Amino acid sequence: MITRFDVVLGAALLIGMATVAGAQSGNQISVPIQGLRNNQGLVRCGLYASADGFRQPGKQFRGVAVPIANQQATCVFDNVPPGTYAVAVFHAENNETQLQTNFLGQPKEGYGFSRNPSTTFGAPAFGDAAYAYPGGMTSWPVQITY
Repeated sequence: MITRFDVVLGAALLIGMATVAGAQSGNQISVPIQGLRNNQGLVRCGLYASADGFRQPGKQFRGVAVPIANQQATCVFDNVPPGTYAVAVFHAENNETQLQTNFLGQPKEGYGFSRNPSTTFGAPAFGDAAYAYPGGMTSWPVQITY
Protein backbone atom coordinates (compact mmCIF):
# COMPACT_ATOMS: atom_id res chain seq x y z
CA MET A 1 0.00 0.00 0.00
CA ILE A 2 1.42 3.38 -1.03
CA THR A 3 1.08 5.99 1.67
CA ARG A 4 1.11 9.74 1.45
CA PHE A 5 4.58 9.65 3.02
CA ASP A 6 5.83 7.44 0.14
CA VAL A 7 4.50 9.91 -2.43
CA VAL A 8 6.08 12.90 -0.65
CA LEU A 9 9.40 11.06 -0.24
CA GLY A 10 9.40 10.02 -3.91
CA ALA A 11 8.68 13.59 -5.03
CA ALA A 12 11.45 14.92 -2.78
CA LEU A 13 13.95 12.43 -4.24
CA LEU A 14 12.99 13.37 -7.80
CA ILE A 15 13.37 17.09 -7.04
CA GLY A 16 16.75 16.43 -5.40
CA MET A 17 17.99 14.44 -8.40
CA ALA A 18 16.82 17.15 -10.79
CA THR A 19 18.65 19.78 -8.74
CA VAL A 20 21.92 17.81 -8.89
CA ALA A 21 21.49 17.22 -12.64
CA GLY A 22 20.70 20.90 -13.17
CA ALA A 23 23.83 21.95 -11.32
CA GLN A 24 25.95 19.71 -13.59
CA SER A 25 24.36 21.00 -16.78
CA GLY A 26 25.80 24.50 -16.27
CA ASN A 27 29.34 23.17 -15.89
CA GLN A 28 31.43 23.97 -18.95
CA ILE A 29 35.15 24.08 -19.68
CA SER A 30 36.02 26.10 -22.77
CA VAL A 31 39.50 25.69 -24.30
CA PRO A 32 40.36 28.43 -26.82
CA ILE A 33 43.30 27.34 -29.01
CA GLN A 34 45.68 29.96 -30.39
CA GLY A 35 48.80 29.81 -32.53
CA LEU A 36 47.55 27.42 -35.21
CA ARG A 37 49.63 27.77 -38.38
CA ASN A 38 46.75 27.21 -40.82
CA ASN A 39 43.05 26.31 -41.10
CA GLN A 40 43.61 22.77 -42.38
CA GLY A 41 42.11 19.78 -40.60
CA LEU A 42 40.79 19.84 -37.06
CA VAL A 43 41.92 20.45 -33.52
CA ARG A 44 41.49 17.44 -31.24
CA CYS A 45 41.24 17.98 -27.49
CA GLY A 46 41.23 15.44 -24.69
CA LEU A 47 40.04 16.21 -21.16
CA TYR A 48 41.86 13.95 -18.69
CA ALA A 49 40.66 13.31 -15.14
CA SER A 50 43.82 11.73 -13.71
CA ALA A 51 47.51 11.13 -14.24
CA ASP A 52 46.70 7.55 -15.18
CA GLY A 53 46.63 7.56 -18.97
CA PHE A 54 47.29 11.30 -19.34
CA ARG A 55 48.15 12.09 -23.00
CA GLN A 56 47.35 8.53 -24.09
CA PRO A 57 44.82 8.08 -26.91
CA GLY A 58 41.54 6.65 -25.70
CA LYS A 59 42.29 7.31 -22.02
CA GLN A 60 40.66 10.74 -21.89
CA PHE A 61 37.59 11.45 -19.76
CA ARG A 62 36.08 13.31 -22.73
CA GLY A 63 37.32 14.11 -26.21
CA VAL A 64 36.23 16.55 -28.91
CA ALA A 65 37.33 17.49 -32.42
CA VAL A 66 36.57 20.99 -33.67
CA PRO A 67 37.03 22.93 -36.92
CA ILE A 68 39.51 25.76 -37.33
CA ALA A 69 38.66 29.29 -38.50
CA ASN A 70 41.07 32.21 -38.74
CA GLN A 71 43.80 29.97 -37.29
CA GLN A 72 41.83 29.59 -34.04
CA ALA A 73 39.57 26.93 -32.56
CA THR A 74 37.69 26.35 -29.30
CA CYS A 75 37.08 22.98 -27.70
CA VAL A 76 34.12 22.90 -25.32
CA PHE A 77 33.42 20.26 -22.69
CA ASP A 78 29.85 20.39 -21.32
CA ASN A 79 28.35 18.94 -18.15
CA VAL A 80 31.72 18.35 -16.49
CA PRO A 81 31.51 17.37 -12.82
CA PRO A 82 33.82 19.19 -10.38
CA GLY A 83 37.26 17.59 -10.13
CA THR A 84 40.87 17.95 -11.25
CA TYR A 85 41.43 17.95 -15.00
CA ALA A 86 44.11 18.56 -17.62
CA VAL A 87 43.69 19.12 -21.36
CA ALA A 88 45.94 17.84 -24.15
CA VAL A 89 45.47 19.31 -27.64
CA PHE A 90 46.88 18.66 -31.10
CA HIS A 91 46.42 20.04 -34.61
CA ALA A 92 45.20 17.16 -36.78
CA GLU A 93 46.05 18.83 -40.10
CA ASN A 94 45.20 15.68 -42.06
CA ASN A 95 42.22 14.72 -39.87
CA GLU A 96 44.21 11.98 -38.12
CA THR A 97 42.90 10.70 -34.79
CA GLN A 98 46.26 10.41 -33.00
CA LEU A 99 49.22 12.73 -32.67
CA GLN A 100 51.86 11.83 -35.26
CA THR A 101 55.46 11.60 -34.03
CA ASN A 102 58.86 11.03 -35.63
CA PHE A 103 61.15 8.07 -34.88
CA LEU A 104 62.40 9.87 -31.74
CA GLY A 105 58.86 10.34 -30.45
CA GLN A 106 58.80 14.08 -31.13
CA PRO A 107 55.48 15.50 -32.39
CA LYS A 108 55.27 16.19 -36.14
CA GLU A 109 52.32 18.55 -35.67
CA GLY A 110 51.19 21.28 -33.32
CA TYR A 111 50.33 20.38 -29.74
CA GLY A 112 49.56 22.05 -26.43
CA PHE A 113 48.37 21.55 -22.87
CA SER A 114 46.24 23.37 -20.35
CA ARG A 115 48.26 25.79 -18.19
CA ASN A 116 50.74 25.99 -21.13
CA PRO A 117 53.58 24.23 -19.27
CA SER A 118 57.10 24.10 -20.68
CA THR A 119 57.72 21.19 -23.04
CA THR A 120 61.43 21.88 -23.53
CA PHE A 121 62.44 18.66 -21.79
CA GLY A 122 59.50 16.50 -22.87
CA ALA A 123 55.78 16.26 -22.36
CA PRO A 124 54.44 17.63 -19.07
CA ALA A 125 53.13 15.53 -16.21
CA PHE A 126 49.42 15.64 -15.39
CA GLY A 127 50.07 17.90 -12.39
CA ASP A 128 51.84 20.48 -14.56
CA ALA A 129 48.80 20.84 -16.82
CA ALA A 130 45.97 20.23 -14.32
CA TYR A 131 43.46 22.65 -12.86
CA ALA A 132 41.19 22.14 -9.88
CA TYR A 133 37.76 22.64 -11.40
CA PRO A 134 35.02 23.61 -8.90
CA GLY A 135 32.24 23.65 -11.51
CA GLY A 136 30.59 26.49 -13.41
CA MET A 137 31.88 28.05 -16.61
CA THR A 138 35.60 28.55 -17.11
CA SER A 139 38.13 29.08 -19.89
CA TRP A 140 41.56 27.43 -20.13
CA PRO A 141 43.44 28.97 -23.10
CA VAL A 142 46.05 26.82 -24.85
CA GLN A 143 48.91 28.05 -27.06
CA ILE A 144 49.87 25.56 -29.77
CA THR A 145 53.57 24.68 -30.18
CA TYR A 146 55.04 23.37 -33.46
